[in-house]
Amino acid sequence: METVITSENFETLKNGSQPLVVDFWATWCGPCRMIAPIVEELAKEYDGKIAVGKCDVEENDELAAEYGIRNIPTILFFKEGKLVDKIVGAVSKPKLQEKFESLL
Repeated sequence: METVITSENFETLKNGSQPLVVDFWATWCGPCRMIAPIVEELAKEYDGKIAVGKCDVEENDELAAEYGIRNIPTILFFKEGKLVDKIVGAVSKPKLQEKFESLL
């Protein structure tokens, strides 16, 4: 299940007991809409193992700036509170799933 990521809950989720995957997106972004169903599927598949969230860059521009998000979609992968990987642009489900697996 995906969580809405905001400045208020980001640190708690990032430093939580599970790895965290954050999809930085915007409503007007076509490629973001293309990968949204894939991210949602993976969130369900990895429920209980990996926390998955979506962060709207327009509503949380300070978080986007903190991580240097210039292009969307950008997906960041955190483990033990540290940024360990990222993907910029729309990618296939197998490619995303590979990144999810690397967090376990």
